[in-house]
Amino acid sequence: MTSDQPERVKAELEAIPETALWTLYHRAVEARRLDTVLDDPKAVELVERIDYPFEERFGPDGGLQGQLQALRAGCFDREIEDFLARCPRGTVVCLGEGLETQYWRVDNGRATWITVDLPEAVALREELLPPGPRQRLIACSVTDPRWMDEVDAERGVLITAQGLLMYLRPGEVRDLIAGCAERFPGGTLVLDAVPRWFSRMATQGKLRSHGYQAPPMPWGMDAAERDKLATAHPGVAEIRDVLPVGGRGVVGALLPYLARLPVVSARRPSVVAVRFSDR
Repeated sequence: MTSDQPERVKAELEAIPETALWTLYHRAVEARRLDTVLDDPKAVELVERIDYPFEERFGPDGGLQGQLQALRAGCFDREIEDFLARCPRGTVVCLGEGLETQYWRVDNGRATWITVDLPEAVALREELLPPGPRQRLIACSVTDPRWMDEVDAERGVLITAQGLLMYLRPGEVRDLIAGCAERFPGGTLVLDAVPRWFSRMATQGKLRSHGYQAPPMPWGMDAAERDKLATAHPGVAEIRDVLPVGGRGVVGALLPYLARLPVVSARRPSVVAVRFSDR
């Protein structure tokens, strides 16, 4: 290693925090492609800096998993870009952010960004991605409402929960949505969900590949059930699907059709935007 190369950082995450390394790895695999669907050089940089057996642990990515992860991230990117176009000095709160590199993809140079994650995840993120003047890291469980006290929503707020809620219990998901609706009127929560069949497989320990066992996923939601999120709080004003766009090869050709097939669409993974009413 030459003197101008940064020292490699050892990652020692387990259980749910380790999923941050899984998603980072697959995004980086996709970002290395010349025909990538997500321009994410920061993810590539992080994988090269982290001392961790990515391929040995997670297996080789033949292109499908990386593309699917990138398309999911793209859904969140577009929602944030739309929010920042309307509220350029607003606040973006990223719950369970792990090693997501969204800030480097869509930041507008004026917004405030807040990361809320478990202490071990925040410590690794701080070492690899030291926060800038408009970034803050909060070492706190997302189920602990104290993080809400740290959010200034005066100029608008958008909250993301990417790759997170499936690891919470159903009651915790409901309480989180209700808490956000209560504390951030006029704000938006963008979340993703795995379908119920996938949640069952994870909880039964059937999602295993190479040396990696996916953690249990207690909360699942079929895409057709998204309107039930409104029961969490009377302040939920709107719920809408955020569908992936683009795609390469077979994935790109099939996505528009799958979204319109009732049986398939109802049981697919979903990204949903939940808007809270003003008070």
